[in-house]
Amino acid sequence: MKQDNILVLDLGSSENTTIARWIRELGVYSEIHAHDITAQNIQDLKTVKGIILNGGVNNIVDGEAIDVLDEIYNLNIPVISVEHPSTQAAQTLDKWPNEEETKSFLKEFVFDTCKAEANWNMKNFVEDQIALIRQQVGNKKVLLALSGGVDSSVVAALLIKAIGKQLVCVHVNHGLMRKNESEGVIAMFEKDLEENLVYVNASERFLGKLKGVSEPEEKRKIIGNEFIRVFEEEARKQDGIDFLAQGTIYPDIVESGTKTHSVVKSHHNVGGLPDDLQFELVEPLFQLFKDEVRACGVELGLPHDMVYRQPFPGPGLGVRVLGEIEPERLEAVRESDAILREEFALAGLDQKVWQYFTVVPNFKSVGVRNNERTYEYPVIIRAVNTIDAMTASIEQIEWPILIKITDRIINEVKHVNRVCYDLSPKPGGTIEWE
Repeated sequence: MKQDNILVLDLGSSENTTIARWIRELGVYSEIHAHDITAQNIQDLKTVKGIILNGGVNNIVDGEAIDVLDEIYNLNIPVISVEHPSTQAAQTLDKWPNEEETKSFLKEFVFDTCKAEANWNMKNFVEDQIALIRQQVGNKKVLLALSGGVDSSVVAALLIKAIGKQLVCVHVNHGLMRKNESEGVIAMFEKDLEENLVYVNASERFLGKLKGVSEPEEKRKIIGNEFIRVFEEEARKQDGIDFLAQGTIYPDIVESGTKTHSVVKSHHNVGGLPDDLQFELVEPLFQLFKDEVRACGVELGLPHDMVYRQPFPGPGLGVRVLGEIEPERLEAVRESDAILREEFALAGLDQKVWQYFTVVPNFKSVGVRNNERTYEYPVIIRAVNTIDAMTASIEQIEWPILIKITDRIINEVKHVNRVCYDLSPKPGGTIEWE
């Protein structure tokens, strides 16, 4: 089923994703495009029912106000301006009086003016993607790096539905995973993939490369580069692979920047794989925001724990063991993180807090255990709420919960004698410590 599409054209607004998301909440698909999209580009999209010109603080580029091409107004497609007055647009909302009025204005435009159909939902999305994947791949094989994160897990589940054992997944355990994480990934997908699920335990290899390294960016670079090398080696062992699947999602594309926005983070297609490892890309989630990826996972029948798992940095626990990654501190982070997640789930905080984790720094403090002096590490708890990860506020945890978590960590985790709670918002501190 081809979904009707409402285009949001970026004329310098910082609210493009907000408008696109509001339209999707109405059950109508919406995409963001640059202001200089051509009439032919729009016609090629085939299902565009309306166009929103979205201006804002970045409307001036190189000293001149930007606008869409005049040909856009000759497409016989309704056009409105939000925050960006236009003499040619039929309607204009010069500023947002409040969120509800803006939503009402958009709803009237989408349904009454554009006559769009509310057919954007996860059931339809999954059915469409299965058909598109089968059309693209045919009877050939697809390779996927399965980290166990939400995006790669949802891609795997979608590809299994579409092409079954034509999918080959490689899961690399770099020794910096959370407790029982690799085991959970394997258990989830081994029934469907059997011999097409390749598990690589590269823990010693990664930790060996990281020995003596304490600078955060150097650690990240080593972990990222080594992952690519391991994946490359496994990819070369596979015969008849023509496609590489990736968990690219819509914010990855939006954050790559438009002509009116600086790059937040670069969107990369094949993360550093060598030129002679040629694959055609399969990116079935590229239309989805993060919450939509989770909804897709639910539609596909993935378990709640996997769909709503915590955001996890690419270098894993490597950036939560501050400084050099030493075995006893790595184990302390892994065990304390497991306790924190268990207790947050019992208290219902796993549904409320966006991200929570533990950090073990590379210094010790004096403590007492069994009436004897100890000299051991502290564990730092971090729990933050955010919408876009650009800013973050601190979750105010009730004292009884914090005390219970503290007692468990001190009594159950080796080499630890102190627990601290990080009260630093972002900005001020970043979400991760490294």
